[in-house]
Amino acid sequence: MPDFDTLNLAHLLKLQCDTHEEDLMREIWLTLLNSPILLEYPSAGELISAVRIRRNIVRNATRTCLNFHTTAVERPTDCWRYSENTGFVLIPGSPLIDSLRKACQPESGGQLYSFSCYRATEYVILLSIAEEARESHPELLRKLQSQWEREALTADDFQDAFLNELGSLQQPLPVHYYVPGDRVWFRNPDSHSMEVTGYEGSWVVYLGSGQFSNFWKLGQPFTVLTKCIEIYHWRDAIFTDDQGELQMNETKVEQLVAQTLANKDACDKIYQRMLRIRDPVEVFAEGGCMDATRETAKFVRAPHCDILKVTNVPLA
Repeated sequence: MPDFDTLNLAHLLKLQCDTHEEDLMREIWLTLLNSPILLEYPSAGELISAVRIRRNIVRNATRTCLNFHTTAVERPTDCWRYSENTGFVLIPGSPLIDSLRKACQPESGGQLYSFSCYRATEYVILLSIAEEARESHPELLRKLQSQWEREALTADDFQDAFLNELGSLQQPLPVHYYVPGDRVWFRNPDSHSMEVTGYEGSWVVYLGSGQFSNFWKLGQPFTVLTKCIEIYHWRDAIFTDDQGELQMNETKVEQLVAQTLANKDACDKIYQRMLRIRDPVEVFAEGGCMDATRETAKFVRAPHCDILKVTNVPLA
């Protein structure tokens, strides 16, 4: 892992992380051990849980298949209900883990529910933490169930309640350093196309083996290269609809990506431009689409559990 580049680790060690769980766990352990920053855990058990949550996140992200939509209000009606005040909450008696799976992991040929990429990562992470809580902290699972029967935590509330952010724009993590189970943001550095709702950037999960989640096409994960090229071409595929709203032509994006990937010189030029640490949120200058940070789950076991501790939402 020279220069903390973990993307090629599985290939070098001949790990088959997508089909062998032992190989996935090995990649998680090795990349954690090679962290460029100090990672501290209050107990060996908490470290074990952190690794298992990462495994769960990868497994659940790989199985997730959704329709991309930023405004649609849609979940399985037998276990979820919606209001503007609460967001999507559980119908009493609907188990959290089963209900999250039903929303995100359709059976073959089943309905695909509409999500934004941001909300999709929240469901994958919540499901993965709940699965670990069931094994190591059942009282936390009860609290999660109670919380989602009252009010969904989303966006900043979700991040505050469940996630730690590693790195910063001032002290960025190495651009190719990823641990399976990281939540990662690829920023859209184009000021015009980022005005299209849902195209400010792309939230994904690192799956290991140099691959990132693709919630919209099952079995077709992204690489850093393909994600960078896709985001670059958003600027070339926007249009104004009949209502005067900016929209994205996804078919055109796919065509342009294919053309660029087939042209080595053009591909290399775009890739090097995008493969830079992003600018601050309000700045559009020389930065690329790579984020300086990674997001990871907080501690899950008693007595060190800090999940749900930083939130303005009262707990039952």
